[in-house]
Amino acid sequence: MTAWEIKGWCPGALRPMQSGDGLVVRIRPPLGRLTPQQAQAIAQAAKTHGNGIIDLSARANLQLRGVTEVSHPRLIDDLRAQNLIDPDIETESLRNLIVTPFRDAETTQLAATLTAALTRMPKLPGKFGFALDTGPRPVLTQASVDIRVERSPDGRLILRPEGHPLGQSVTDLAQDAIAMANWFVQSGGITNGRGRMAALIAKGTVPPGCTLAPAEPLPTPTPGLYPDGALVALAFGQIQAETLHALAALGHEIRPTPWRMLLIVGATELPAIPGLITDPSDPILRITACTGAPGCPQALGDTRTLARKLAPHLAAAQSLHISGCAKGCAHPSAAETTLTATGQGYDLIRNGTAHDTPSQRNLSPQAILDHLKAPNAPHL
Repeated sequence: MTAWEIKGWCPGALRPMQSGDGLVVRIRPPLGRLTPQQAQAIAQAAKTHGNGIIDLSARANLQLRGVTEVSHPRLIDDLRAQNLIDPDIETESLRNLIVTPFRDAETTQLAATLTAALTRMPKLPGKFGFALDTGPRPVLTQASVDIRVERSPDGRLILRPEGHPLGQSVTDLAQDAIAMANWFVQSGGITNGRGRMAALIAKGTVPPGCTLAPAEPLPTPTPGLYPDGALVALAFGQIQAETLHALAALGHEIRPTPWRMLLIVGATELPAIPGLITDPSDPILRITACTGAPGCPQALGDTRTLARKLAPHLAAAQSLHISGCAKGCAHPSAAETTLTATGQGYDLIRNGTAHDTPSQRNLSPQAILDHLKAPNAPHL
């Protein structure tokens, strides 16, 4: 029996989720982008109706924290005025789409086509998602989704089920995406309302026509300047409202990414704003840490305080996942090294997930820090 609560769904704007610091209200940016006006309105709403803290999720969404039952209706009114709210909860829950931040006009049109198609999908699990990764080479390969739209090496669109190396040729994106979703349902991909494509593929079941390989993926981008603009990172994907407001004035569009970074479209230099990470070698970028205590009621440790203490002492190229409980929300897949809070310290797991069997149990934060600071200390 698990010691944590599994919701089986993600928060939205119309259906927020209770956390340790109030309601978490998730905004899904339309077509994966925000105008400067929308970004500044979100920043203002975060201060007016929440605690001014905004999280970037692993699905390229923004989450406003500290919202109350009283302030929530007024928040929705302000966001609706910026065309950021869906007409109802069902429509909102269907719009699980990540769009590559590096895009051209065709990708934006494809995003509109796929967004419209999502309302015609069969009943899918709450966490079932899509990725539109239609640059010359994929960049969203680490994002947790179920159906991917990518390109073959010769530029053709393909539809690839997560967990399988090959995809189908696309003739009509909307119809083909709906057909693959129907295949998932009809093939038994859902059990008790839950299910993911990769788990179904792992059973040896594959959609027909998956014969085309995608182009070779690019490495996960790091902070820096790109043809589209400036990509900036945030420690643990968290940004203050004031920082978002300032960034919105620097470009003609903001595109959230699943790497918990923001692309400031049109910016030609990296912004010098406190709270941003623009150095790709910053060790904090190699630590994934969930909200932790006290922000999450299920967390058994203050993950981010520990992460900031450990970051300067990480070995070169070492990556680390710190989880407030065994659920491992911030990094559900296996990591090189994971520290899972237990209430009596942290369990150390190597090459596994937050709930896998640890090699060491109940390490104190000080013991972990002392180990890293020791001369010639090996990796955790």
